[in-house]
Amino acid sequence: MYLIDTNIFLEILLEQEKSKECEALINRAIKSSGFHISSFTLHSIEVIMLRNNKVNELKQFLSDINESRILRIETNSEDELNALSIMIKFKLDFDDSLQNHICEKQNLKIISYDKHFDKTSIKRLEPKDLI
Repeated sequence: MYLIDTNIFLEILLEQEKSKECEALINRAIKSSGFHISSFTLHSIEVIMLRNNKVNELKQFLSDINESRILRIETNSEDELNALSIMIKFKLDFDDSLQNHICEKQNLKIISYDKHFDKTSIKRLEPKDLI
């Protein structure tokens, strides 16, 4: 089971270098079970897309997520407190710490290009490892 990190979706939405690889992964995730997205990731994507004036693309993305089999994981203030501890322990940004906490709590591996996760206790994979 996997948590898909924000940067995987942004590769596609912002048409970045590894977008084709990420699209292949997301197409797999949409059709199969075992893939998750955090509410924090969704909110981060919403902010970035709106900042880039990509409202239509954001609407399509949210519709695709709603219609997919990708499960949404909500967090609460206790999760965020735990993320702060991880942030201090591993010297991560808050967003990475929260994703790390979710993975630990739900026993998930993370799919991400962010190598900061390599110094934590969770397993990081890249899209190419799963397609």
